[in-house]
Amino acid sequence: MDRVLRLFARDATFDAHSEPMLKGSETARRVLYISYNGMLDPLGQSQVIPYLKELGRGGVRFWLLSFERDHAFTEAGQTKARELRQELLRYGIEWHVLRYHQKPSLPATAYDVAAGIRLGRRLIKRNAIELVHARAQIAAAIALALKRRCGTRMIFDVRGLMAEEYIDADHWKPNGLPARVTKAMEARALRAAEGIVTLTDALWETMKSWPAINSEMLAHETIPCCVDLDKFRFDQQQREARRDELGAGDRLVLLYSGSIGGWYMTAEMAHFFRVLKQKIPQAFFLWLTHGPRQIVAGAMQRQEIALTDYAVKKVEPAQIADYLSAADVGIAFYRPGISRLGTSPVKVSEYLACGLPVIINSGIGDCDRLFAQSRAGAVVSNFTEDGYRAALDAVAALLDDRENIRQRTREVAARSFDLKTVGLTRYARLYEQVYPI
Repeated sequence: MDRVLRLFARDATFDAHSEPMLKGSETARRVLYISYNGMLDPLGQSQVIPYLKELGRGGVRFWLLSFERDHAFTEAGQTKARELRQELLRYGIEWHVLRYHQKPSLPATAYDVAAGIRLGRRLIKRNAIELVHARAQIAAAIALALKRRCGTRMIFDVRGLMAEEYIDADHWKPNGLPARVTKAMEARALRAAEGIVTLTDALWETMKSWPAINSEMLAHETIPCCVDLDKFRFDQQQREARRDELGAGDRLVLLYSGSIGGWYMTAEMAHFFRVLKQKIPQAFFLWLTHGPRQIVAGAMQRQEIALTDYAVKKVEPAQIADYLSAADVGIAFYRPGISRLGTSPVKVSEYLACGLPVIINSGIGDCDRLFAQSRAGAVVSNFTEDGYRAALDAVAALLDDRENIRQRTREVAARSFDLKTVGLTRYARLYEQVYPI
């Protein structure tokens, strides 16, 4: 890692504690990074900004273009945006914002793409930008147009199979216009890109045989959803404080963190918990979600789970690690489908970093292989009570050795999902190949 980062930093003219000093530095990498996810949203906070800060310290000059949702344009949102903009400038990141439009779906997205192309073209010409890094398919549509008009190089950071995800979630029809347009654009972007990022090896094994990809001529890295291990770690003091707050006492706490509904199988996780309570009657389920509380309440009620046996908390990103420390096991069930080949759940990375063994259903990215090799969790082979009991037996054996399982899950997180030693190193290596200086 040190060798890669030394190469990567050879033209850096600023650091994280000062204003960027790039005037006269014609050899610094100049990159337009486009994200259709907002930087004030949890995903932008955890999966974009930490990488850009570290890469910025290593000698890349970023112009960041993101599409922010309505809350970013409220008075409170504008205050947060000003603070974030000043923070990003210390890392040499100049942040530009466009408003995200949601409805009507296809026209709204087309409008956003056109707005992104206009602003992106101005930024490229004004700042002599040579590389566009596109995060996911909508950003790739913008990057593809900019490549054709401005001659920039392009990295397509494939965050999953977008059309297949919406089809699997029953949002789109397989042969509907949105799916066909998305797949056609995706193929053009893959054909045009000099570099590609996938979240999983499982997806890359499938993609590299696609007609749109010449894998021998293309720079590729598998970069899963990583976490900052300095922020996500087990904390005994927080464990005690949060368990007191929840009234959990010495009960075994199962935890789910993230969105609910759609791709996330809320009802099945509630059913799993009912089977868990047959084995451990005093078990408690903590849901950390910004989703509608009534979805969780309805799922738990249908499984006849008492109100005293679960809690639903809406917490800020900075608090998540504290509540993970309060739990004993993390769970994540996703709706099965071809799109899940490309899924690297950030919640799984966070669970492991905080010492939690993981229960997850089969067919999710590289997780089957990871947990078969690591003994840091269990994979549910089918959504039946027998399948749940088999996973519970495997996790119970891990929990019998509580201190060692915390150490083991932490080691798995460090080896597979560390922001710096995994994520940053691989992005640095990709940039060296796509944008040599």
